[in-house]
Amino acid sequence: MAKVNVVKKNNGGTIAQNKRARHDYFIEDKFEAGLSLQGWEVKSLRAGRMSLVESYIIFRNNEAFLFGAQIQQLLSASTHVVPENTRTRKLLLSRRQIELLMGAVNQKGYSCVPLACYWKGHLVKLEIALVKGKQLHDKRNSEKDRDWQRDKARLFHK
Repeated sequence: MAKVNVVKKNNGGTIAQNKRARHDYFIEDKFEAGLSLQGWEVKSLRAGRMSLVESYIIFRNNEAFLFGAQIQQLLSASTHVVPENTRTRKLLLSRRQIELLMGAVNQKGYSCVPLACYWKGHLVKLEIALVKGKQLHDKRNSEKDRDWQRDKARLFHK
């Protein structure tokens, strides 16, 4: 009887995170969106070659798009495809979610930024959030709170 090689894939892993967004913004509400990708982009995501820093969500013609996210091409990419690293990618959201996000961005002064990209089964999902910008003193206060929580945890675990 022949031995069968079984390769386990990590289907629940995080591909990329936007830690800068958590530092610069107050996160109000989170949503999960699908991401429309090309074949070479999926291969690059499996290798973890994505950056969400300085990316954001824009709305055009009642559709949502991810702007500014970088997916670096693999060296083994096909020669007949011309990859574009910072291509604008369409987000897959329901009509109701798009209208809610557009209303908050246009009327209430929120911004919409991606927080993380991850695998959900064989699909690529993007966690996006409605955010409000932090002032400099807000950033200082949140840093002090984070330091205090860390010190408190150290004291109680000794």
